[in-house]
Amino acid sequence: MPPSDGDGGADAPVGQSDATKVPRFAGPPTFARLPRIDEVARADVVVVGVPFDSGVSYRPGARFGPAHIRASSRLLRPFNPALDVEPFAAQQVADAGDIAVNPFDIPEALAAIEAGITHLRRDGSRVLTLGGDHTIALPILRALAKDLGPIAVLHFDAHLDTWDTYFGAAYTHGTPFRRASEEGLLDLARCMHVGIRGPLYSRQDLADDAVLGFQVLRADDFETHGLAGAIERVRRRLADAPVYVSVDIDVLDPAHAPGTGTPEAGGLTSRELLGTLRGLAGLHIVGADIVEVSPAYDHAEITGIAAAHIAYELLSLMALERAGGL
Repeated sequence: MPPSDGDGGADAPVGQSDATKVPRFAGPPTFARLPRIDEVARADVVVVGVPFDSGVSYRPGARFGPAHIRASSRLLRPFNPALDVEPFAAQQVADAGDIAVNPFDIPEALAAIEAGITHLRRDGSRVLTLGGDHTIALPILRALAKDLGPIAVLHFDAHLDTWDTYFGAAYTHGTPFRRASEEGLLDLARCMHVGIRGPLYSRQDLADDAVLGFQVLRADDFETHGLAGAIERVRRRLADAPVYVSVDIDVLDPAHAPGTGTPEAGGLTSRELLGTLRGLAGLHIVGADIVEVSPAYDHAEITGIAAAHIAYELLSLMALERAGGL
């Protein structure tokens, strides 16, 4: 059955399948039961999966993340009361399926991801990417920087992901933001990590990270400064720059996201992360990703549901910006 129209008007965005007519467990297998991209004339925001995890250094399985997040998104509803917005009525959101990439050749996969994102953005659409491991952030930033120039990256993660190499490999899930900084893709005065915690290889990791353009908001800072204080620091750092939001699901404590490849104790709660995202209202978000969801380690869709709600908040922020003409 085709998706329902938002408000029934001829020019209204095509929204979710009507849950009063099609049970949620029987609806289309798209994100939030939204239309496929071939069912709409154009999309303001495209949701796309990148089932790639050849860059992981520990537990694999994030290649199955996009399908898991989609399956966990079936209960998302049309109205977001926290931000007072209808994210699927204020803009056309559509699911473009997955970008097929070579799991045996990382450079070839990165080139395919960059080309795929460039294609999806060709008519001005914003892209929300479901990963996949964090390696995929690099080609996405390459695609964005072609027409936007250096971008502010707001990076939610337990880990810095600015290491140099693993086993001599330059392109892994622990290196994307070092490569992005080296390639001139980042606004060095506006990038920030949020949720960092756990052991590092040495003190030099933090010194190198600062040179690459990042400030750090640690997971512990949420307890010290509170949610409002954390949001204020993030907004002050980002200012009015174009922002790419990259969310590694392991920014959440393993109690809230067990289904990931490199879990670290002491992370954010899902409430803290969703609250932080809502605090970004009014910023110019040019794209986003949610990565490192590994369903083999998930229980009762805890991680998938968290990821789906993160995506929903990001779509809501984009809808608010569109509605406000920002």
